Amino acid sequence: MSMKRYFIIGVIILGSSFNFLHSQSLNSGQLSGFSGTINPITTAVPFLMISPDSKQGAMGDVGAATDPDINSIHWNGSKLAFSDKKFGLGFTVTPWLRLLVPDINMSYLAGYIKLNSKQTIGGSLRYFSLGNIELTNSSGQKTSDFRPNEFALDFAFTQKLSKYFALGVASRFINSGISKVPFNGGSGASASTFAVDLSMFFKSEKFNLSDKKAVATIGLAITNVGAKIKYSNDQNFIPMNIRLGGGLKTDIDDYNSFGVYLDFNKLLVPTPPIYQTTITSSGQKEIVIDPITGKQKIALGKDPNVGVATAILQSFNDAPGGFSEEMKEINVSSGLEYAYDKTFFVRAGYFHESITKGSRQFFTMGIGFKFKVINIDGSYLIPTSLQNPLQNTWRITLSFNFDPVDKVTEKEGVSP
Repeated sequence: MSMKRYFIIGVIILGSSFNFLHSQSLNSGQLSGFSGTINPITTAVPFLMISPDSKQGAMGDVGAATDPDINSIHWNGSKLAFSDKKFGLGFTVTPWLRLLVPDINMSYLAGYIKLNSKQTIGGSLRYFSLGNIELTNSSGQKTSDFRPNEFALDFAFTQKLSKYFALGVASRFINSGISKVPFNGGSGASASTFAVDLSMFFKSEKFNLSDKKAVATIGLAITNVGAKIKYSNDQNFIPMNIRLGGGLKTDIDDYNSFGVYLDFNKLLVPTPPIYQTTITSSGQKEIVIDPITGKQKIALGKDPNVGVATAILQSFNDAPGGFSEEMKEINVSSGLEYAYDKTFFVRAGYFHESITKGSRQFFTMGIGFKFKVINIDGSYLIPTSLQNPLQNTWRITLSFNFDPVDKVTEKEGVSP
């Protein structure tokens, strides 16, 4: 058990995101039955990209343009401005790698307060626990326990600019304690950094679609834009990301409605280049070092050791495989939601990531219930490609919404 945990922590430090369960299928850049080059983008603190709630988690991880809810701060904070309640609070526990170990999980607490018809503030706390690790000496004797963890604390502010459009900004403090391993009577230091989110959300008036009433939504969120995080002497990018999505919700009749949503998602960090290599006299392959700069020579792609601003711009045209590889770096999420009388919900979705970029491909499904101020949502994931840390696991979100906003105030507060 101890060796499994060490493996998990080591891969997370390398920023391999959700692909650590795939490692048995990755071999020298190849997948079994696949002839292409595997070149995933890795970052530090990948827990920031884990879907934190059951509603969006049941719809293939869409979230840019879905209906606003308590957990909107993760997906698109500007949606909070369209909340129809004055106050909300929610909690989710996500079991992680439950098939391997029983005590790795992520807890997510989120809430918001509607200040008036135009402005809303929100906050969230995300805590990722990697369970307990027994540390041993060279003789195999236990010396101590180590409980690594990571967390992020968010604060968001959203502003309605019109009846149909809102902007949002969020700040985030990120702390990673996975490097605080005790040794020689001391321990390593935790790593931390700050990041910001910028987001926007558009929600149309109801319009006629055939003989039904429908609402269209568009959302854009640029998240986790911040300085690199430093472990020891190594600095790593955090998962800066852009998410663009749209949705269409149709009222079938007075009681039934149906929504369709689609998201496109891309990391804004450098793609690993392909380095020049040579064969030594002993037959070993090694990377060529430039004698002038002392850096590794790049055969294809661009230097990933750049600043944050350069990395964001470079992320759109630095893939070694050119435009076709850049397109493979875009993940696609699609989701459906059926609602009966705004009290019972059935959801489903699909998430697709290119086989060369991590091969996360899975179906999701879930249900939700609303009892006056209490909401209960559940989601379940079914992988279609490689294994997934969330497979065969139910996630449950419990949330509370209070005090409907005064409809008169809502109508008078913002003009289109």
